[in-house]
Amino acid sequence: MACQPAKTAPLQRKAWDDDVKAFEKAHPGVKVKSTDQQPCFDPKTFAAKLAGGQMETVFMAPVTNYADVMAKGQAKEITASTDLVKNFGSIRQDVRDMVTKDGKIYGVPNVSYSVGLVYNRKLFQQAGLDPNSPPKTWDEVRAAAKKIADLGDGYVGYGEYGGGNVGGWHFAQAIFSRGGEMVVNGKAAFNSAEGKAVLQTLHDMRWKDDSVGKKVLIGWEALMQQMAAGKTGMMLGAPDVVTDLVQKFQGSKEQYGIAPIPEGKASLTGGEAYMINPKASDAETKAGLQWIDFQFNTPGKGRHDYARGKANGEAVGVPNNDYMSDSPTGQEIAALREKNAVLPVEYYQPYVEGAKNVEIKLEPAKAQELYAVLDVPMSAVLTRENADIDKLLADAEGKANTILAKS
Repeated sequence: MACQPAKTAPLQRKAWDDDVKAFEKAHPGVKVKSTDQQPCFDPKTFAAKLAGGQMETVFMAPVTNYADVMAKGQAKEITASTDLVKNFGSIRQDVRDMVTKDGKIYGVPNVSYSVGLVYNRKLFQQAGLDPNSPPKTWDEVRAAAKKIADLGDGYVGYGEYGGGNVGGWHFAQAIFSRGGEMVVNGKAAFNSAEGKAVLQTLHDMRWKDDSVGKKVLIGWEALMQQMAAGKTGMMLGAPDVVTDLVQKFQGSKEQYGIAPIPEGKASLTGGEAYMINPKASDAETKAGLQWIDFQFNTPGKGRHDYARGKANGEAVGVPNNDYMSDSPTGQEIAALREKNAVLPVEYYQPYVEGAKNVEIKLEPAKAQELYAVLDVPMSAVLTRENADIDKLLADAEGKANTILAKS
């Protein structure tokens, strides 16, 4: 089984090991062998492990890799065995569709989320903004960002990336929110009115408002560190950003709110599913699905044992997973999370309500390569006042189409 927590997280590792013992006791004759692997998904090794037949019997695949794994026959079809996952029918249909190919099921989703707007409630108050009424449009984001930046030196109203593939990743989030597309019928579609609006807004926030800071942020950690330091007002991010801000980067748990993504036309989705190695025997498949059921899909057990998480010092309370939505199971999981919350769940309610009405979109084919291409215009508008947005997008479109044309 993949994804045993690292030795550097001893409480979480003990919780996993305790779950293994409980599972083995409940399933006599089954032995669970855990792989000490964190992070659970490593893009540098994932494809090679799959292609080389080295993947665990039960492995995690991120949503970006579902289609590729299914197309290459690297996950076992489990359509006739999904009843072993008792709450499989509670998983949202659009999320289940992502692990379905030609009517056949190849995985059990256990994480699904959309991007929202993470914001610092304390800075909103200091800037004279209402933290209970976060921005709903990009114009409102821009106006709020300027007020926060006007608090003085070192304050950044809105944080954004410009490199390390995360610039292009956030470009995709922003263009979807405005109703634009990344790829249509195998061709780049981001050289559009919506794509230009993403870059123009960012350019104007940098050069007219001075509200996005003067440093170009490269790498996921850079913006997270800046946000945790308490002087950045807003950023795009999934709810688990708050978990990381509090647990990994020592941000104040009382400061952050989450709102739906501005404009709300659509949102990039993220998530993961557990899949079974096609080499698995029938007995291994059965045991694997029972483990997935126990560890990842049962309220109050395994990953959803929020009382244990609270006792272990985890930042319980963030609505970072809506894969079961308003089903009875989803409601039970949400109630347990709120009952054991150590974070102010009311600060995330705008996101919880708003995200229900936002269409979710998968990352495009060859996403990481496209993100690298789009880093260039994102960086350009943050570093050059005279950046030619039309030319930047046209150049990126040409490069993207070359990438997309390759098999």
